[in-house]
Amino acid sequence: MLYRTITEAIGNTPLVAIPFHPERRCYAKLEHMNPGGSIKDRSALYMIEEAERKGLLQPGGTIIEASSGNQGIAAAFIGIAKGYKVIIVVSDKVSKEKRATLEAYGVTVVTCPATMLLTDPKSYHNVACELQRATPNSFMLNQYYNQANLDSHYTLLGPELWRQTDGAITHLVTAAGSGGTVSGVGKYLKEQNRAVQVIAVDSDVSFRTTGGNPKPYVLEGMGVDYETPLLDNGVIDEFMAVSDVDALQSLRKLARSYGLLVGPASGAVACAAERVAARLRPDELLVFICGDSGRAYLSKNFYTQ
Repeated sequence: MLYRTITEAIGNTPLVAIPFHPERRCYAKLEHMNPGGSIKDRSALYMIEEAERKGLLQPGGTIIEASSGNQGIAAAFIGIAKGYKVIIVVSDKVSKEKRATLEAYGVTVVTCPATMLLTDPKSYHNVACELQRATPNSFMLNQYYNQANLDSHYTLLGPELWRQTDGAITHLVTAAGSGGTVSGVGKYLKEQNRAVQVIAVDSDVSFRTTGGNPKPYVLEGMGVDYETPLLDNGVIDEFMAVSDVDALQSLRKLARSYGLLVGPASGAVACAAERVAARLRPDELLVFICGDSGRAYLSKNFYTQ
């Protein structure tokens, strides 16, 4: 396949069978095969191009985003390819590899101390908002509150999964953070087949799981840590809370038993998927979404403990 631009290469990532239970059909959706290395390529492209269509992002402008890493990387390479300046705000929880990747693209990286709540005035989200207000001709993707985040997965990823499985998918297991992925894909799949089961994976100590009393956790790229308007409970059949310990154990199992090196949030998703797969009927088909690659986290020693 020949592409005119890097953005045309986003999507159509593979589904690979993972035999947690050999008699059950369970597939990993390998989103690290996107050109920016994660599922966030989809949402960043959709949000940027929607902003262009609406005139919110003008030629010569600046893209600003708060990110746990992957959304920032996606905004960086897409923004650079389209000729924009880019500023990405991250917390110091983000891996060294992600920060180094952002710097390799030549974008401006602002690092903030990690906060317990996204609503904290010192959080990377609020710092990004302040930067956007202070920067002329700028646009903030605002993944945590932008409806286009959800719409991107409804428009791009949902139809792709339906097409790849020939409409046979019966269970979706994916991480919940902003809620965009699980709500967007879940909405699309349920419109095709109301019986599809949508399982959202959350940290066992997140804001949502603890009823507003979160505790620190090491997983990046997941965890419902605020009252998100993008989380559509109407399409979610089950929340499954996973601990750091269980997520990292599954992470190592994916690498050492199946040759699949993915990020820590994908370890939590795989842990949940294995639990759900145990109760599948032989005629059912489960897809779990692996959002990014483990290569972005090697400095954290998750894979060698």
